[in-house]
Amino acid sequence: MDIRSINATQKYSALREATQPAPTADDAVKFAGQVADDFSATLQKGDDASMAAMSGDADPHALVQALAQTELAVEAAVTVRNKVVEAYQEILRMPV
Repeated sequence: MDIRSINATQKYSALREATQPAPTADDAVKFAGQVADDFSATLQKGDDASMAAMSGDADPHALVQALAQTELAVEAAVTVRNKVVEAYQEILRMPV
């Protein structure tokens, strides 16, 4: 086997992702929907763990873990919201 063909094959496989089509608006909408679904599922999991703990059916460690995940998800959502508002305000300050 020729070493040049192996080298060409390796370079092609390394650059293959660069030749993929750019994401479209539909991809962005699907991604945003998936993020929203994941966020909702995380909040629901925390809520379910809290309800189970109140009835005495849950492990305390599972409750703490679910609440920590919920807190992290809410903090991430608030951070994203703040960045979006900040970007919007920056656009409003631009001269026309």
